Amino acid sequence: MKAYFIVSVQAGDPAKRALYDGYIQKVRPVVERHGGKYLVRTERIGYLSAHWQPDRLIVVEFPDREALGRCFASDEYREIMHLREGSVQADAVIVDGI
Repeated sequence: MKAYFIVSVQAGDPAKRALYDGYIQKVRPVVERHGGKYLVRTERIGYLSAHWQPDRLIVVEFPDREALGRCFASDEYREIMHLREGSVQADAVIVDGI
């Protein structure tokens, strides 16, 4: 069953934007090597809630939860994750497809 990684991003400190931009350039090939396919990656968001207004929303489809888990547990991902952690506030969920 397909698994979806959904993350909302708050930009945070503008001075750290270059770190996040570096992360974005490096993470896509890692995700794709593990079978991930970007379905949504946008800053064009229509807000329906006053309490949840991320700056960016990302949805990545993986073949299954195992592939998703291997991606984010991989050495190549762990080498770059500090770029995201040090630059933005991100909230993520993993959900199964139907």
